[in-house]
Amino acid sequence: MACFVAPAAVVIITTAARKKIPAKYHLEWLNTMLLGGVIMLIVDHIMSGEIIFQAPFLTAMQSSAQFAVALREIATTGVAMTMAIFAFWMIMVLVANINSKKAEATTNI
Repeated sequence: MACFVAPAAVVIITTAARKKIPAKYHLEWLNTMLLGGVIMLIVDHIMSGEIIFQAPFLTAMQSSAQFAVALREIATTGVAMTMAIFAFWMIMVLVANINSKKAEATTNI
């Protein structure tokens, strides 16, 4: 229903903080991965009818009982997906930085 809200919030935060984070962390990779997931989930939710083009936009916001279910989905599924993307990003950054150090070591010889 609204699981895309968690990664979308992280994209907003990381985009705002991108100038404070060193380039070696490749924050653009994280943002690209998160945005891709958010866009994919929005398209999926539009196709399944969970997002509509009139207020309140999310069908889960039409009643308070449904909204509670949507909040639970954001807290469980959305956060889990965001953490999985973070894990893959951290592995990518680690591998890239190790390879970069190896390349520097071989050129300095």
